[in-house]
Parts: sequence; C-alpha cells; structure tokens
Amino acid sequence: MQLQSHIITQGRDRAPARAMLKAIGFTDEDLAKPIIGVANTWIETMPCNYKLRDLAVKVKEGIRAAGGTPMEFNTIAISDGVTMGTEGMKASLVSREVIADSIELVARGHMFDGIVALVACDKTIPGAAMALLRLNVPGVILYGGSILPGQHHGRDITIQDVFEAVGANAAGRMSNQELLEIENHACPGAGACGGQFTANTMATVMELIGLSPMGTAAVPQVDPRKNEVAARCGRVIMDAVRRDLKPRDIATRQAFLNAIASVAATGGSTNAVLHLLAMAREAEVPLTIDDFQEICRRTPVLVDLKPGGRFVAVDVDKAGGIPVIAKRLVDGQYVDGSAVTCTGRTFAQEAAEAREAPGQEVVRPLDQPLKPRGGIAILRGSLAPGGCVIKLAGHDKTLHRGPARIFDREEDAMAAVTSGKIRPGDVVVIRYEGPRGGPGMREMLGVTGAIVGEGLSESVALVTDGRFSGATHGFMIAHVVPEAASGGPIAAVEEGDPITIDAEAGEINLEVDPATVAARLSAWKAPAPRYASGAFAKYCALVQPASEGAVTSTR
Repeated sequence: MQLQSHIITQGRDRAPARAMLKAIGFTDEDLAKPIIGVANTWIETMPCNYKLRDLAVKVKEGIRAAGGTPMEFNTIAISDGVTMGTEGMKASLVSREVIADSIELVARGHMFDGIVALVACDKTIPGAAMALLRLNVPGVILYGGSILPGQHHGRDITIQDVFEAVGANAAGRMSNQELLEIENHACPGAGACGGQFTANTMATVMELIGLSPMGTAAVPQVDPRKNEVAARCGRVIMDAVRRDLKPRDIATRQAFLNAIASVAATGGSTNAVLHLLAMAREAEVPLTIDDFQEICRRTPVLVDLKPGGRFVAVDVDKAGGIPVIAKRLVDGQYVDGSAVTCTGRTFAQEAAEAREAPGQEVVRPLDQPLKPRGGIAILRGSLAPGGCVIKLAGHDKTLHRGPARIFDREEDAMAAVTSGKIRPGDVVVIRYEGPRGGPGMREMLGVTGAIVGEGLSESVALVTDGRFSGATHGFMIAHVVPEAASGGPIAAVEEGDPITIDAEAGEINLEVDPATVAARLSAWKAPAPRYASGAFAKYCALVQPASEGAVTSTR
C-alpha cells in the first residue's frame, strides 16, 4: 500500500511529528500502519448524535483488529429539532458546509489514509459525504441510527406528533395536559428523529449510493447490535484502504440515480434534493433537479413510513432493514444493480442477501405500491422559474388555487396560523427565508406542523424559498428559485394575489399579469443582509441557489 500518512510519520525528518504523537500513546508500530481518521459528530445538544462517542470506541476496535491505527476527531453539529422555529435554525444548513470543511481540513492536515465518519442528525450525514467526495480517500459513513418511537395511548409517536400537537393545542383541539404528555413521551432516548424524515432519508441514501455498508443504517442507535455494526465499519474501511477503493469510484452518476430512487420509493425528505445536488457537485458528477423529476415519475412509493405513512423508522429494521428496500428496487429494475459499494461488492450482490421478515407490511410488494410515482416532484412556472420542490407522499391532493397570504419571515406566519388567521383555501407564502435571504434556508416544521394541527392540511398550501423538515407533510412547496432575496418573482407577490399549484402538470404560477409583476420587481429593492459579519455573512457571500444544492462556492 502507498500510504499518504507516511509523509507525516516516516523518515528521519519526521522525528518531531512522531515525538508529538508518542506523547499521546502512539507507538512506532502504530504509526507504520494505515492511519484512519474517525470523524465523530458527537455532541451533547440533541439525542440524535448522543451515543456516537460509544460507537466510535467500537469503530476504533474494528480498525485496530483489521490492522490500522485510528485517530478520532470531532466536528460541529446543529439540531434541527431543537432549533426549529427560532433564529438558531438558520445555523442548520450552514453547518453542513462547516462539517464538510472541518472534516476536509483535519484529513488534509493529517493525511489520513482512510476515514470513517460517524453521523446522525440531518446535516452531519451529507456534510460527511461531501467531505469524503471532496477528499477522495477511502471512506465509510456510519449512521448512528434512529431513535425508538415514544408511546402515547397505545400508539407510536415521534417528534412530528409534538409539532402537530402544538397546532392542535393552539386551535383548542387538544388540552395543555395532553400536549405535555406527548412532549414527555415522544423521544424516549438517543437516536435521530424516528420517521422517514431527513436523517433516516439520508441514511437510506448512504446505503443505496454505496458509501455506507448495506444493512448498517436501520439498526436503532440504542440497540446492542449497533456495536457490531460499528466494528464492522472499522473492518470495511481497512479493506477499502487495501483495495484503494475511493468514494468517487462508488458515487458515480448511476449511484446517484439509485439514491434518488430510494428517496422516491420511501417517501423521503425534500432535503434529499439539496443534499444530493451538493454531494454530486463535490463528486464532479452531473446532476440537476430534472433528474429527480425523471426518477420520481418512474419509481413508485413502496415503503409505508411516517410522516405520511403508518410506520416509524425502527419498523424498517424489524422488516429486514434497508437491504429489503434495495432488493425491491433491484427486482423492479428501478436501480442499476451493477453499481459498486464501499465493501467492493455490487449493489445487487448486497441486496441479494436481504432477509425479509415474514409478514412484514412496511415495504410493500412491487405489485402493491402505495403510490404509482415517487414522493417528490419538481415544479416550475412564473412563481418559480428556476424550480421548486413539492412532497407528494402522504396525501392525494395535486391541485390548489387560492389567495396569497404574505409573510416575510417564518415567525410571522407561525403567529398567523396559531392565532387562527389562516383560512381554508389560502396559500401561505413565506419568503426571505432562502439560502441568502434567511440566511440558511430555515426548515418550516413549526409552521407546517401547526397547519396540520389546526386541521388545515387538506385545505391550505404553503410556498416558501426556505426548506421543510422531513417530518413535514401536506400540500407544501419549498426551495423556490430564484429566492426573494435575489429578486425572484416570489418577492413580487402581494397579499391576495391568486396562485395556482398543479403538481400533476409540474407547474406553480402567480396569476398576475407579467407586466405588473415586472413593474413590481423594478421597484423592488434588495433588503440589507441580516448579518453583516461572521459565519452567516460569509455564507451569504458564497452560497449558491437551492437548485444547485445551496452549496458554498467561489466558482
């Protein structure tokens, strides 16, 4: 093996470096072996990543047993669920870039021969993948695993139920005591949010794109089996180093299309659009939002998961894990089974070993899909000439026409919903929440959950240049491009303007004379940036549109 770590650790001139490393216990024997960076996103601000410290111990045991030397380091992480609905939520998407940058910097600085990234909450997963694709040294992603569901009146509940309970309470449809009971029981321990929300969507993506070993992600975070999963990832990375199997060998265009199919088939989060576009950019693989439209049109929804379905994330594990989903997609010819995975085996070879639990109902038979087309669609039109995203899983509505209700920030929309000022038929427009305008594209789960809780999910549409949580469901449209802060047509919408959304036709239109819209935009002035310094200001200066993954770039 040609080990780049030897540039740092071997030879007479590297004696000072070895002296430093020996101070913390490494030996000459350790330093002669492949050095594997263990990128840990552990943090004590959320349940999602809480047990990653423990799992890192097992990863390192696996690396040592397979002949390598692990070196652990940490990144930041931001909890979407904790910060939702506040100014703090603006840090979430920004953190994806910082996570990728921090892994890249430590790996380049210490010249690791391979990397295992431990991830859990939403942005840690794509952030780690972006770094691995950027670095292109052998790499493996280990998903910490889902939280177990809570219990309330004999049914499984998740954080989604808490957000929707807030709206129900505000509408007088739920008592304060019941709201408290749901709050107290929804999150029983460590693990990422418990439906096919963004974390579990992206964990599914990582197995199907091949960057995570198949069969590892669905095991819950608190399950004792996760320890062996972690040790296995330590062994897999050592094998990848010996093979010189790199992330860009795995994440080809076809692998990205396989990943999109997994999002479509599982009714996954709209955030997967942003994250896969960002990952493709790092991999230098051509990918556009139109690829999502094509794949989703031909891929049925086969997995019955919350937020729109019946089951929670741990039920996938009980059904046989993500390999069962992979095998369905192979059998239905919705994916390319020849794609290589991080184990060196093909997608089809890994999927063929799926062990489906008898009688499971989570992953539907190919001839009994929940919906004939995937759970996401791309819309374009006069309101979003650059495109936007709608989630179709979990409801049957495809058409809405109504008057615009205009809000220039999320908090104002939330106040209107919870005070009963939104009426059936309305189109709630939340703008200046895009990548630049927010900055950081806040998720709107507080608002969307409140709309559901108010009993308006079937009669109200929501349109935003911000994002949605994977727990969002209803007639909700996000990622409007161009965003309001860049002078997109959404900035010209006025209270009461009629908006038509036709998901079947793939259109979203502002029904106002184009000359009137042009006149409004000519008089429009860009708002002053909300942050003049610091990380948010740097992000605003570099961020690209949502249709390009909201990545930061100087190109």
